[in-house]
Amino acid sequence: MEACHPPQQYNVTSYGTITVAIITLEAFAGMWINAFIVCVLCIGWFKKKTLNSNEKILLLLGCSRFCYLCFTWVYCSLSITYPNYLYVQITFQLIIFFQSSFTSSNLWVSACLCVFYCIKIANFRNSFFIYLKVKIDRMVPWLLLASVLSALAIGIIAYDLADTKLSNKHNSTGQGNFPTMSGKMNESFFHLYFIYGFGVITSFTAVISSALLLLFSLWRHKRKMQKNSMNNLSMHAHIKAMKSILSFFIMYSINFIFLMLSLIPSQKEESYMAFLSLLFLYAFPGVHSLIVIFSNPKLEKTLIRILSCVKCKDCMRQEL
Repeated sequence: MEACHPPQQYNVTSYGTITVAIITLEAFAGMWINAFIVCVLCIGWFKKKTLNSNEKILLLLGCSRFCYLCFTWVYCSLSITYPNYLYVQITFQLIIFFQSSFTSSNLWVSACLCVFYCIKIANFRNSFFIYLKVKIDRMVPWLLLASVLSALAIGIIAYDLADTKLSNKHNSTGQGNFPTMSGKMNESFFHLYFIYGFGVITSFTAVISSALLLLFSLWRHKRKMQKNSMNNLSMHAHIKAMKSILSFFIMYSINFIFLMLSLIPSQKEESYMAFLSLLFLYAFPGVHSLIVIFSNPKLEKTLIRILSCVKCKDCMRQEL
């Protein structure tokens, strides 16, 4: 649901071209990374005939992010280069539906992944936490189902309101700005933004809380290993995990700020802020998925093996 409106008329050539070029590179890089995750997990699923809880979350996350990048890229590219194509009612409504649905799904499944890692890896003696650790594998399918259903609900609401948004665009007398709507429509859009904003804040709270708890647990365990002079391999693994979680913590916090900024309505088009928001919002799904790949031994080994094969083929071609 990120705001992505056509730039001002006087700056459409330079700003539009640069924006489309950058978001295209980021979107296709992110789609390739997430498609890699989906393909590796599907091949493993076909061979083993089963998926564990972690793989189920990663599979849905990869699919959500691939589709999210695809539809948001189409929407932003059209709104910048050929905005008149978005004035077709069914096209605009469908793009808004899929974009809103996959944005919400991406946020919720990311939160599920972080909560899952926290419950599985962290070591606390609280009785409720121990109960969750035992039951988490059974809860994962229901959490994923709830994420998908909530995302579809957001998409349906956005689909219904997209018709009004399109009508107001047609009736607008300004240069690319959204007109002020009547009280009833303002209330409807307020409900949509409130629900979407509530979902963003809730998922952010779940991710940040899980990340902080997991960092604290790993840090406490690392200190115990230092006191007991345990082997360096375990220490290195814990430090690597802490770095991955900390990087995700920082990235998700910045992503949350830009997502909330995109929900703030504005009558004035601020091109440079919109450019910065798009730059990070498109980079986040690919960069975080890359962190996930290097945090997962199976995905990391497969990626290294593929890159090694590509490198060997290039070397053979050069020798020939």
